[in-house]
Amino acid sequence: MQLETKKSMPREQLLWVYQRMTLIRIFEEKLRELIQSGVPTGPVHLYIGEEAVAVGVCAALKQSDWISSTHRGHGHCIAKGVDVRNMMAEIFGKSTGTNHGKGGSMHITDFRVGMLGVNPIVGSGPTHAVGAALTSKVLGYDRVAAAFFGDGASNIGAIHEAMNLASIWKLGVVFVCENNFYADATPIEYALAGGSIVNRASAYGMPGIRVDGQDVFEVWEAAVSAVTRARAGQGPTLVECMTYRYYGHHQGDDPLRYRTAEEEEGARRRDCIDHFRGRVLTEGVLKVADLETIDAENQRLVQEAVGFAESSPLPEQAELHSDVYSPDFS
Repeated sequence: MQLETKKSMPREQLLWVYQRMTLIRIFEEKLRELIQSGVPTGPVHLYIGEEAVAVGVCAALKQSDWISSTHRGHGHCIAKGVDVRNMMAEIFGKSTGTNHGKGGSMHITDFRVGMLGVNPIVGSGPTHAVGAALTSKVLGYDRVAAAFFGDGASNIGAIHEAMNLASIWKLGVVFVCENNFYADATPIEYALAGGSIVNRASAYGMPGIRVDGQDVFEVWEAAVSAVTRARAGQGPTLVECMTYRYYGHHQGDDPLRYRTAEEEEGARRRDCIDHFRGRVLTEGVLKVADLETIDAENQRLVQEAVGFAESSPLPEQAELHSDVYSPDFS
């Protein structure tokens, strides 16, 4: 049975979408709990509330495709297939982590699944995606790059340079703006000229699509269209996803005085996972038992990831200077 949308999502893909969205949610909620209990992790920016964007976009990609990320990147990593055990170990600073414990939350990388890296430098991820897409064009790969960035980053010059270059060279890039309405604590209306981020697409000669980022089906449909266009050599697309982060800018001292409790409650009433569950159950394409089985397995995976991280060793002192410079291939 298939869910009836403008584009039909098969049952197996529906199960995958739910599995990834809930795995992100459970991973992040567990990480939040660990941080509050005093586990030292360094800076962490939780993705809770925005799961439909990462999963909707990655559902339109192949494993061989690339994504570039932001400082709020755990959701992107999980959606693209990075192992949660290695992610948790990296956040714990252990040698079994994705970056051998040297990068932490804001540097998780796994080229094996096309994850070019979580990036603490605001606005730099799209430049990496453009570079990857150029590689694909020059070498004749059939690979697309999706670049995630936030509403605050949309004002960074590097993103405008990346969009301009991608359009000039007709590179296969999907620029995905996760508009959660706040750049740290700055409301978007204080810092955005032109009315909306998606309006900027026309300045670079590319299509612009604004979607409800709390509706994974709407995100996926837009991503499928953008990825199809990119893979056909027709150039980049800008997709603006209207979403909302449930917690502060980072898991630290953020009292959230810049937004109201009523606003937060309204956003939670539109929760992307609840929306998905309601739709697939109402239309009868999935059953409660299907979803509960996935929930239980994801709980097990996250608990296993915590145990793996806790039992893993710290990096050896002799490794202090390794991975600092690229190997000499001359």
